[in-house]
Amino acid sequence: MAAAFREESGRLAASVTRVLGDFEAAQEVVQDALLAAWEQWPVEGVPDRPGAWLWTVARRRAVDVLRRNARLREKLAEAAWPVEQGVEDDRLRLVFTCCHPALSQEAQVALTLRTVCGLSTAEIASAFLVSESAIIQRLTRARRKIAAARIPYRVPAEDELADRLSAVLAVVYLLFNEGYLSSAGGAAARRDLTDDADWLAALLVRLMPVEPEVLGLHALIRLHRARAAARFDADGRLVLLREQDRTRWNRAEIADACGLLTRAGRLRRPGPYQLQAAIVACHAEAPSWDDTDWMQILLLYDALLVHAPSPVIRLHRAIAFAKVFGSTAALTEVDALADKLSGYHLFHATRAELMRDVGREADARRADEQAFRLTANPAERALLEQRLNQVTHTD
Repeated sequence: MAAAFREESGRLAASVTRVLGDFEAAQEVVQDALLAAWEQWPVEGVPDRPGAWLWTVARRRAVDVLRRNARLREKLAEAAWPVEQGVEDDRLRLVFTCCHPALSQEAQVALTLRTVCGLSTAEIASAFLVSESAIIQRLTRARRKIAAARIPYRVPAEDELADRLSAVLAVVYLLFNEGYLSSAGGAAARRDLTDDADWLAALLVRLMPVEPEVLGLHALIRLHRARAAARFDADGRLVLLREQDRTRWNRAEIADACGLLTRAGRLRRPGPYQLQAAIVACHAEAPSWDDTDWMQILLLYDALLVHAPSPVIRLHRAIAFAKVFGSTAALTEVDALADKLSGYHLFHATRAELMRDVGREADARRADEQAFRLTANPAERALLEQRLNQVTHTD
């Protein structure tokens, strides 16, 4: 039932906002409809068409809202409620609405992930590597500002897209990341979220076919999805890239993604999503882990850091750096990130891997233990637990 709620809430919010033209009022209507479902579905069962059920309830609530608002009385008679099959187009409109330049980009992205994509505040906090209370404050301020500014509900004109595109791409990227490896702990990965991200990226490509970063993000998503069949073993444990059975990768999807990346490259405007996709493409085209072009990957990471100087990207770069310059040098670089990434489980997992390479088994074990404490993902926890059970206690 929770999955049905998440899927339908974003659709419902998008179309109710379009009809009412009022973001805050739409939120009230959607919450009322979902509350009614929460109370009735466990007793009566989830209806065959949950979307239609929610539409019926939402329409009644919206009529009440319109009646309470004297300025919108005339709109009540004119409101044309969209049919269910047209709802998906509204989600992109609401994404662009939430990503209004009147808000900070962090607020734009957080608001969209919560309102349109249905992520929890805990999941959004994990994406931003901040506390859940910080996200709640950010969302509250954003909702107040969007209501006070009476931001119009529409896809912006072509000359307005540039001001919003960066945040829109960040929303799709973080939505995919949460689906690719869930932070919530209920499931290792969430196909519904990765499907949503892929759908939104494809829609953006149709809307903006000569925007290279849009093409780059879609390529990045497709390249990652091409490895889905090899990412988990029969027991649900995460299979690291170096150990994956590459014969199970979807070569047709890889070829399609590389085609998107080629289109982006011809536009000669490189950016972070294109560079990330190029890194993943290097891995996808390598016949094995040992035959990977690590120098090329390291150069791509160096270029990526020019566009997006993030400590997380520096952390991801560490493995390529180790392959080129050795694990001792890479460990020095990773240790320098401790102040910024000490609460991030992959920081400790990466340190553990590098410390094992240089023979510091006891330190590696402690780092893996810290990574285990910091992640709720069941597949990651299973992998770390297996590693901890195999590692000796000697330095």
